[in-house]
Amino acid sequence: MATALYRVILHGSKTSSYTRFLCRRMMSVGSVVSEDAISRLRDSGLLKTQGLINGDWIDAYDGKTFEVQNPATGSVLANVACMGNRETADAISSASKTFSSWSKLTAGERSKYLRKWYDLLIDHKEDLAILMTLEQGKPLKEALGEISYGASFIEFFAEESKRIYGDIISPTIADRRLFVLRQPIGVVGAITPWNFPLAMITRKVGPALASGCTVVVKPSEFTPLTALAASELALQAGIPAGAFNVVMGNASEIGDSMLESPQVKKITFTGSTAVGKKLMAGSANTVKKVSLELGGNAPCIVFDDAEIDIAVKGSLAAKFRNSGQTCVCANRILVQEGIYEKFANAFIKAVQDLKVGNGLMEGISQGPLINENSVQKAERLVNDALSKGAKVMLGGKRHNLGMTFYEPTVLCNVDNDMLISREEVFGPVAPLLSFKTEEDAIRIANDTSAGLAAYIFTTSMPRSWRVSEALEYGMVGINEGIISTEVAPFGGVKQSGLGREGSRYGLDEYLEMKYICLGNIKDA
Repeated sequence: MATALYRVILHGSKTSSYTRFLCRRMMSVGSVVSEDAISRLRDSGLLKTQGLINGDWIDAYDGKTFEVQNPATGSVLANVACMGNRETADAISSASKTFSSWSKLTAGERSKYLRKWYDLLIDHKEDLAILMTLEQGKPLKEALGEISYGASFIEFFAEESKRIYGDIISPTIADRRLFVLRQPIGVVGAITPWNFPLAMITRKVGPALASGCTVVVKPSEFTPLTALAASELALQAGIPAGAFNVVMGNASEIGDSMLESPQVKKITFTGSTAVGKKLMAGSANTVKKVSLELGGNAPCIVFDDAEIDIAVKGSLAAKFRNSGQTCVCANRILVQEGIYEKFANAFIKAVQDLKVGNGLMEGISQGPLINENSVQKAERLVNDALSKGAKVMLGGKRHNLGMTFYEPTVLCNVDNDMLISREEVFGPVAPLLSFKTEEDAIRIANDTSAGLAAYIFTTSMPRSWRVSEALEYGMVGINEGIISTEVAPFGGVKQSGLGREGSRYGLDEYLEMKYICLGNIKDA
């Protein structure tokens, strides 16, 4: 599959000669020197290490920097400006000043800027994918997929911006006219995670800019390079200085500045539930609008009438994409007891075929975890499960590659009281739980404070409806392990967050409704 991907890149009409050369090296020697890629990215102008404020690339005011490392090798990719309160304040001021002009453009004018940005993201997708793999670790195939996925939000909202409509309400008094307008909320503070360095930004910035808002983005300190490269392309697309600003570094200072500023009207965040709660509380003083996409504990329910091949393929995708580092990953795989052994055997065989390694190498499907803390968390949850009766069927320890690589792991004899069933593992560990009845599956699945995504595998249409309606989750995949798309609303219930991203509903998060009453309408 990976070889086929490289061949597509090699023969693609829009692929750069350097990328074709790079892929030939990957196919011939199975590795690539990251310094070559970094040099190419620097020459292309996409390797940025400064923050973006009012259209200018800015160093930290005190000159401080932090290292961005390749998690697969530990090598330092770049030293990036470490910003804080003062830089964030200036970025917010820039966004606030630009809002008055950007929000007054017609939807069609904003749409053209966004469409140009989309085109540039696609034109540079190979370089962006290589950069993403270097700093985040995911396999190149997945990185290429994320570039296309992330860019799709810009394309979608470029089109959807022209469909922001109001309403005319029938009046209760004859000489009145009642109108509802939908207007941009103002400056948006967007805080994004490391697991999807582009898509988590475009899913927020796309609708914000489309609706007429301006944005200050704080990307993760683990993966700022992809965000900065995308920002450079936004500038090239002509998006005005100050409409899109990027600061990174001291997370607490940047976050506090966004929360305390009365100019910031909305906070949008993707990350842990614990941090989301702090942002929600911190927004209270200035009564900001908040949208939060937080942690998950996704159940993947395999019923005894499921087609095993489809269930294995879907569960594998839901669990091991991005080495298990997604908020919608299948955190618990619930298998009905009648097919438990058959499914487990087929699933273990499929997991055995996953190839672990540097994401720039041919055929790799599992990259490293993002850092040592992630590895230690996986170890802690696996050890707790084993101490309470679970058994390792495959993997269960650090990979012999070292660094932050962890073996794709399958556990059996897991129950819902073990920590691995209660906490989001965010790693390549698949716990298998057995259940008897449909009612049992629903009860176990809902026994959590999280409610982001869930998955069902069954051939019964009535069961599909019953179970999907009974599950306390914002999204449900039926016989499908990959459910994210720009045209559908993404978000959770309970402690998995507030609001929705993507789709036409995603625009609502960046708009205010204004009611206008026009009185004394009399005949001439």
